[in-house]
Amino acid sequence: MKGVTFALAVMLALAGAGDARAQGLALPGANSRAPIEITAEQNIEWQQKARAYIARGHARAAQGDSVVDADQLVAYYEGGEGGGATRITRIDADGNVRLASPTGTATGAKAVYSVDQGILVLTGNPVLVTPTDRITARNSIEYWREKSMIVARGNAVAVREDKRLVGDVLVGHIGTGKDGKEKIIRIDGFDNVVATTATDVVRANRAVYNVETGIADLTGSVKITRCNNQLNGDRAQVDMNSGIATLMSGPGGGPVRGLLIPGDRSKGQDACPGEKK
Repeated sequence: MKGVTFALAVMLALAGAGDARAQGLALPGANSRAPIEITAEQNIEWQQKARAYIARGHARAAQGDSVVDADQLVAYYEGGEGGGATRITRIDADGNVRLASPTGTATGAKAVYSVDQGILVLTGNPVLVTPTDRITARNSIEYWREKSMIVARGNAVAVREDKRLVGDVLVGHIGTGKDGKEKIIRIDGFDNVVATTATDVVRANRAVYNVETGIADLTGSVKITRCNNQLNGDRAQVDMNSGIATLMSGPGGGPVRGLLIPGDRSKGQDACPGEKK
């Protein structure tokens, strides 16, 4: 039945609940009080025993201005007995998954959204794109509604313009920016962290990157590399906007070390990008 469409017409918030934040659909920006409408090109199956709706073929679940597209969508629910209220508890999306809202777009092979927990897990080479940032990961990208954060796991990469932050795990904290818009305002990096600017590559165990100011604080086995030159220490502060990296001693007063290799500038040796030969 091509073009099958119907509205579930169920509120994702608990009946009578007053928490306006409860039960968003996917990415930040969903209107939690709006009903979900599910459409599909092939068919929509209602499995009463399993308490599930299954939409197949270019399936779409829309709630307000947030949308989930996939080859197949499964919405699990509870309630409905004796004419009572029905409540969606989980949405599974499989195949060519795309989630879109006014604040970003995410793609992957599979997504599982726990409505009660407010946790979305996107897997299968997931990619998240916002108006200012692009985040990719090998294993998963998660959205935690109550904590207002995005977690990227497995060779996670966050890119903004020519600035790049890599780590085994990156945690993006969502908040209100200076322009009054909701966005990622801070990124925490854990293990095998690499911050890249136009001139430097900085490696560390951990990083805290203030996206609004462009300042990244890195700690643990810090190494700053510019061409053949390297500085080592316990802490560093990197201005991702200007590219200036400052190495500092740790709390215990450990030494700051540098290895500077001279080159013949007349032959263009040891000339870093952006520097004059």
